[in-house]
Amino acid sequence: MRLNHARELLQRFDHLPDAVARMRKDSSLSRRQAYRYLQQAAHLKQPLLVGDTKIAFTVKLSQALVRRLRAFANRTDLPLSEIVSRALLAALPQRKRRG
Repeated sequence: MRLNHARELLQRFDHLPDAVARMRKDSSLSRRQAYRYLQQAAHLKQPLLVGDTKIAFTVKLSQALVRRLRAFANRTDLPLSEIVSRALLAALPQRKRRG
């Protein structure tokens, strides 16, 4: 995650312009974007937790189901992907933990 990387750079470099240059090189960012990430990262007390990476996954659903899904998303202010993720997690069997 870019904010965690920016936080690491702030700890590593004494001068902000050096951190900006490294952030630009590592993340292919403009100078302005790099400064913004570094400014935001300066307020972090600890690294942000990074969850499981999300990918696009296309499925075909009935029009009626899509209408219901969108209506529910509007009522709850939840993103469609969050609603679908919750529904799938509830429907799928739990993964067994090793240990």
